Amino acid sequence: MLALSRKKGEALMINNDIEITVLDIKGEQVKIGIAAPKEVPVYRKEVYIQIQEANKEAADNTAAVKQLADLFQ
Repeated sequence: MLALSRKKGEALMINNDIEITVLDIKGEQVKIGIAAPKEVPVYRKEVYIQIQEANKEAADNTAAVKQLADLFQ
């Protein structure tokens, strides 16, 4: 993991098309802004984990439906 120090108003670049800017700092909370192309998904980590779990559950259910369909063929 790369750890960088940034002050309010400073930014960092990822690749050539993603910019992360420190917008505000209040106590232990940091507000950041992310400028990225629309085709690049940006999620909070807890939301990303929920999406991954839902996708895994859906994939597992699809396999069960296929197995059930195979029983009747």
